[in-house]
Amino acid sequence: MTGSKGTPDFPNGGSGGTQGTPERTAWVLEACARVLRPVVRLALAFGLKHAHFEAILRELLIDEARRLWKAKGTEPNISQLSVTTGLNRKVVTAKVREAEESLPHTETSAAAKTLTLWLQMATDDPALRSLPLVADEDRPSFEAVARHASRGNVHHRTILDELVRLKMVSEQAGRVELDAAGFVPAKDLKTMLAFLGDNARDHLLAGVANTLGTAPPLLERSVFAAGITAADCERVHQLVRTRWSAMHHELTRELTRAYEAADTGASGRIRIGVYTYYEDAEDVAQATPASPTTPPARSDEQA
Repeated sequence: MTGSKGTPDFPNGGSGGTQGTPERTAWVLEACARVLRPVVRLALAFGLKHAHFEAILRELLIDEARRLWKAKGTEPNISQLSVTTGLNRKVVTAKVREAEESLPHTETSAAAKTLTLWLQMATDDPALRSLPLVADEDRPSFEAVARHASRGNVHHRTILDELVRLKMVSEQAGRVELDAAGFVPAKDLKTMLAFLGDNARDHLLAGVANTLGTAPPLLERSVFAAGITAADCERVHQLVRTRWSAMHHELTRELTRAYEAADTGASGRIRIGVYTYYEDAEDVAQATPASPTTPPARSDEQA
């Protein structure tokens, strides 16, 4: 670690601020640009401006700089945070409290946990797609599923109201019916944004952790191709959807077992995902300002 007004050491020979080589800085900036392009697309679609990004970037720079210093066993002072982030002391000092988050954290969603557990039960026994709202303790019911999934921390009526609002279940004559094949709240913007943020965050955290090499590598793989037809892209997309359904059920079973076996104070968390994205590269090129590109590969795999 450098002196009290420097920056913490970075892994893999990297360094903070402008201490890295110009070539390495260019690489990192290009990677950041690729990551941020879809974020900017989302932001512009909802009317966000430069000032919004500037404010959130300041917050994140300070938070992550503090995390870097703490990882080295030091509680940073204003000068250290200022030098590490490149922000002046006045800006750093102005961040005196944690901003209140307006999006829910999806991993704590009682509604998502309840629906996932119910879907797992219904996969094993399709008759369970319809449950009585309440029943005797020895019979399956929505109340019992919700109580089990939330560990009794959220009332089953609250969970049911949320799932009905999201149009994932329906209630009639004392029974509750499954109307969804997964917790995908497409008609609720706030929840969709929460899933977008959490899923993309953890995917990127895995990639960043692997790039920095500070811990054993996490699974983060993809297979890709260019120069194929849009019809084949969609065909493979549907193949992935089908295969994911089977894996989703297996993973849910394993995570449920782990959740049930864990002590109430267990703090580990895991997120496992899969994604598919495809587009017509020619159409994108016509709509995007020219930039350096590399020749497309017919097929390759990233580990």
